[in-house]
Amino acid sequence: MNRISASLRWVLGLVVIGFVAFQFGPEITFLGNQTKFGREQAFNELDDLVRDIRPIDAPVDWRAKVDITGKTTSIEDTLPDIDQFELVVNPPTNANDVVAEIFVSTEKSGIGDDGWMVDVARAFNAENTVISNGKVGKVQIRKIPSGTGYQFIASGKHQPDAFSPSNHLWIRMAEAKGTTMVPVREKLVDNVAGIVMKEEVASKHRETYGDLDMKSLVDAVIQGSLSMGYTNPFASSTGLNFLVTVLQTFADGDDAKLLSPEVVSAFEGFQRGVPFVALTTLQMRESVDQGGSLDAFVMEYQTFANDQSLQSGYEFIPFGTAHSNPLYAVGQPTAETQEVLDALAQMAEGDTFAALAKDKGFDPPFGDASTHALPPGRLMVEAQQIWQDKKHAGRPIAAVFICDVSGSMDGSRIKGVRDALMQGADFIDPEHSIGVVSFADDVRVLLPIKPFDLNQKASFLAAAQSLSVGGQTAMYDGIAVALDMLAEEIKNRPEVKPMLFVLSDGETNQGLRFDNFKRVVEAIGVPVYTIGYEADLDELRRLSSLVEAASMSADQDDIAYKIGTLLNAEM
Repeated sequence: MNRISASLRWVLGLVVIGFVAFQFGPEITFLGNQTKFGREQAFNELDDLVRDIRPIDAPVDWRAKVDITGKTTSIEDTLPDIDQFELVVNPPTNANDVVAEIFVSTEKSGIGDDGWMVDVARAFNAENTVISNGKVGKVQIRKIPSGTGYQFIASGKHQPDAFSPSNHLWIRMAEAKGTTMVPVREKLVDNVAGIVMKEEVASKHRETYGDLDMKSLVDAVIQGSLSMGYTNPFASSTGLNFLVTVLQTFADGDDAKLLSPEVVSAFEGFQRGVPFVALTTLQMRESVDQGGSLDAFVMEYQTFANDQSLQSGYEFIPFGTAHSNPLYAVGQPTAETQEVLDALAQMAEGDTFAALAKDKGFDPPFGDASTHALPPGRLMVEAQQIWQDKKHAGRPIAAVFICDVSGSMDGSRIKGVRDALMQGADFIDPEHSIGVVSFADDVRVLLPIKPFDLNQKASFLAAAQSLSVGGQTAMYDGIAVALDMLAEEIKNRPEVKPMLFVLSDGETNQGLRFDNFKRVVEAIGVPVYTIGYEADLDELRRLSSLVEAASMSADQDDIAYKIGTLLNAEM
């Protein structure tokens, strides 16, 4: 009898478990007595946290002037001093030297596997090459992302003697902006852009579509069967290449149709299926490392080849125009500058440095892997604007800016934040909704979330100008309050895309901590973008990593540019 009763109790227990699982669905996970922490639980816990924090409603009671002439801030307007980008090769020189400054993309102007051009330049300078007029040729290498280098050149803010971006797209765009670009070499070293895809996803894709080409990939994203991310086409060579290739795919390779209403509409449909556009390849890669939801993402082959964690379980699928790392003189080079650049290129082409390039991951085993031709530069400039206008595919954004006003932000730090927010306002679309929160010992709601019309923009500018410092740093209290504001938006407008932007030095010393707030952020799923101002970057990076967002480092000289770049990409 006892055995029957025990069995009956066991069966009844299973029935109860099944009933509960049916009623509560995926929110309940039975592993012993553990319960999965879902979104509704997170909302409830967030309410409890905010009640304990007791935020202060302190809306700004005045409005700043808004320029209604139509003049707006551009990314080029926020460019920092060129010295923010290091001269990684800067040899001693004298009056008898001819020195050529070269902007070089970061995958070949860094260190180790990313330092190929640095090695070439140092060897060249060590040879003290004498050119035809008896002077000695030297080169300086400035490490700078291709997109940023293009912005400096096209805007006239700083023009180097030469430019070696990852691909020709930036060269053609600079020409379209009116800058004379003189070829030194069309190719210094081979590379290619590609889509990195999980092998099991690639196998399933081939079973469904029969091939793994750009057209089938685009179709899979639109249909929701492929979760794919790419990088910001204003900054990333691979991201720009991907954008142009997607548009060319919709246009069937016809440049005349590249920006037609039909292609733009198709691109907007594609964007609806893209969960994530990263600022940089590094951010994209970190998202994958931390268990993000992406099935595929974009990357250059040289980076892929040097990432050991990708050598098993992933497939590399080339796309777009080749990344041939051209070298072009900028403007009207003198004969002696042209001679120095040509001598450098000759050294780079030699057997020694060709072999070194291969060792560093260049020269991929695909031959000519180009899948699409290079369109005219003016079309690529316009393609960037299409992306800017359509990247959210009509989905409204609600965002809260969270500003650190603790005592550690005194002086140049808070001034930099004020100025950056005021300039950044021009990058926010009026269709989006924006709020502002500040934190120190307490948390203050300076601007409730409302559509960013002229009145809200004026209040936003006033809130930025009114920021004053003092007290301790309760960063996670501020984030909790802002997240609670967004939770209301999410409940009232399920279609909204929520975001948080945190501007802080990261020195949390009061209130909530990361460990007792982490699961709330993860469960609600709101990306937290962090801009660290001379900051504790490790703290901010792990916060941003929870829901696939960017973490950036900034200082007084470049914070406006960093915030502008972030808002240009995300807002």
